[in-house]
Amino acid sequence: MKLQRSALALAVITAVSPQSVFSQALEEVVVTARKTAETLSDSPISVRAFTDAEIRATGVATPQDFVDLTPNVTLVQTQSSGNSFLNIRGISSARNSELAAAVLIDGVLLTNPTQLNQQLFDIEQIEVLRGPQGALYGRNAIGGAITITTKAPSEETEGQIQLGYESAPGFSVKGYVGGPLNADGTATYRLAASFIDHDGYLENAYLNENADPYRDQSVRGRVNWEVNDRLSTDFRVSFSSLDTQAFYFVLDDSADAVDKPIQNNNPGNNERDFTSASFKFDYDMDFATLSGITSYDDVSEVSSGDNVFFLPPEHPENYWNYDFFFGCLRGGGAVPGCDFLAGFPGTQDEFIDLSQNQYLEVESWSQEIRLTSNDDAGVRWTVGAYAVATDRYISTGGQIDRGLGVFDVERDFRESIFTDGYTDGVVNDPSPQLGLLADSQDNFAWAVFGQVSWDASENVEVALSARYDRDTRENTTLTEAEYNVPFNAAIVFGDSREETWGAFQPKATIRWMPDDNWILYADASRGFRSGGFNQTGVGTAVPYPGIEDIFDEQIADTFEVGAKGDLVDGKVRLSAALYQTTLEGAYFFYYDAGTNTQNLGSLSEVDYQGAEFELSALLSENWSLSAGIGLTDSEITKVPNDSSGLSEAWLGNQAPLVSEVTVNVGLQYRASLENGLDAFARVDYQRLGETWWEPDNYSSRSPVNLIDIRAGVELPDQWTVTLWMRNATDKAYNTEFSPNANRSLNFLWKAQPARYGLEFTKSF
Repeated sequence: MKLQRSALALAVITAVSPQSVFSQALEEVVVTARKTAETLSDSPISVRAFTDAEIRATGVATPQDFVDLTPNVTLVQTQSSGNSFLNIRGISSARNSELAAAVLIDGVLLTNPTQLNQQLFDIEQIEVLRGPQGALYGRNAIGGAITITTKAPSEETEGQIQLGYESAPGFSVKGYVGGPLNADGTATYRLAASFIDHDGYLENAYLNENADPYRDQSVRGRVNWEVNDRLSTDFRVSFSSLDTQAFYFVLDDSADAVDKPIQNNNPGNNERDFTSASFKFDYDMDFATLSGITSYDDVSEVSSGDNVFFLPPEHPENYWNYDFFFGCLRGGGAVPGCDFLAGFPGTQDEFIDLSQNQYLEVESWSQEIRLTSNDDAGVRWTVGAYAVATDRYISTGGQIDRGLGVFDVERDFRESIFTDGYTDGVVNDPSPQLGLLADSQDNFAWAVFGQVSWDASENVEVALSARYDRDTRENTTLTEAEYNVPFNAAIVFGDSREETWGAFQPKATIRWMPDDNWILYADASRGFRSGGFNQTGVGTAVPYPGIEDIFDEQIADTFEVGAKGDLVDGKVRLSAALYQTTLEGAYFFYYDAGTNTQNLGSLSEVDYQGAEFELSALLSENWSLSAGIGLTDSEITKVPNDSSGLSEAWLGNQAPLVSEVTVNVGLQYRASLENGLDAFARVDYQRLGETWWEPDNYSSRSPVNLIDIRAGVELPDQWTVTLWMRNATDKAYNTEFSPNANRSLNFLWKAQPARYGLEFTKSF
């Protein structure tokens, strides 16, 4: 089957005839990485930019797609749709943490990491900035920033419809329509939508169905209004509803283990819904522009599914040994700490099988106000302020699995589950809830920021920027006494904890332009990510170094030097950057089976050093090449205090979730054929180097090599037909390996195998 797929892709590519109009130079790319428009070649930041043409050529449809094309940036998908761990130059996010980068869509900062993994459609440009960008983008830009720009409304009526089929099997419908709302075209609109429905690609061998079916419905609307010569407004609203499955893990002792099948007896459920709305205005004050952005986000995600050991009841190793797990002697008998289960039906059995559930709900309001000088001023400056208020709720629990399914638990959990497990000795609860940890958080953060840049000479620019962020978080325990299982005295309903974190984030950049084709730059910067709360009580219940009820803030100090240049009359573009970062408080993830909690631990200090080298080139009239390599070497230099001495063995190890090498090569062919046809083909190669997952470096994933292919024709009357393949060689690997102190509980999350599809696009 692999050979047939590869042969089919090769046939499509070689069928394209070599005729095209030669482009005299590479496309000039304008970026806004420094919140001002400048060419990519002139921007003194390590940035990977994707134009509309490259987005279409590579088939970018999710953040995973453009991350896979960016050196020194990786994205780990695991557990559920809302768990996406972004890693930039080794600085990573993890379960229940803030993102490792600021992510903005049309200038609006995402306030919830659950929103990152969403469908991208009708996109104009994407910019991935590497290195701390806190001075301009805020407290989560510790690793970098990602700016996504959707296509703006046009003064002329236009639209597009795309129909797709993929091999799951499944289908998709995407499109947009837009144009003027009034006669003079000062008010315009654009409405874009995406619908995807497929059966999934990863087989659940026990249920004889796929573990990862996917159904996503998303819609976005924008209205722009040029009120007058000075004032313009931009209103955007989007909705998304995703339905898939969660927790289809496999347990094994190696990050490279791929032979064990998924065998969950519970298919589980994963539903995520979010609403986002924003209003932006720009007012021209002659000497400067006043801008304001008001945004609202509401996200909810429910996840449920099988629990360790993620095997069906026919496997005796799947059962929790009731006596062992709860510290009780087999055969019964009163043992302190065991009698709390007497009220739960099903626990009288010698062994217990479990399922699990999690509910997350986040609502936030944010406001930014900014004053920016004119670009043609001798001294260019920006000043502003930002504030965000967030209400967050999370609950995590386990259920006793009698083989009758697992039930979702939402915020009003007393309406979601049966609290009376049995009546007159008759069980009426098909899956009794066995423990439920719940916490709410009330967060408020504010910041002030500014930037100034000036031309010190004809060839030298100096830029200074700074931002101060302050983040106050209050956590309230909502675990009720009957769900405090196993009993933890540190968990008291209504208890409240409050912490405040803050940091000053300066950045200094100097850019030298020795001639019209080259720039050299150097910068020193600081990034900040706020701390947070693990679920209440884990600090006393989880015996592992670095795991506390509170995980601390992170501070990243980086020094970088780089160069960019255009050669051969603009047909070759080069960029290179070298960097060194010291990070205080790097995250690692730890799952504790005893409390069924997902916890963030903090490493005291990690050093990172690395480089990026990128190339774009026009090879001939028909062929173009893009290539890049990212290198990241990490070392744990300080560890948390630990009376057992376990953490001392971590010193000198690689940091978690870091791929030492990332390589990207894209080869593209485009030609004009007879009868008005244009043909295109593109092959993208990606290499993910050796990757470690946990501070003790228990097991690493070997390098992974992947190939994606797209090819098609553009027909007259604005029709396009495209054939695509992802993971064309059908490489089997794991996107995540999550080790546990008990080495029999190492979680593996399988990557999707080879998949292919066909798209028909009509523009009008």
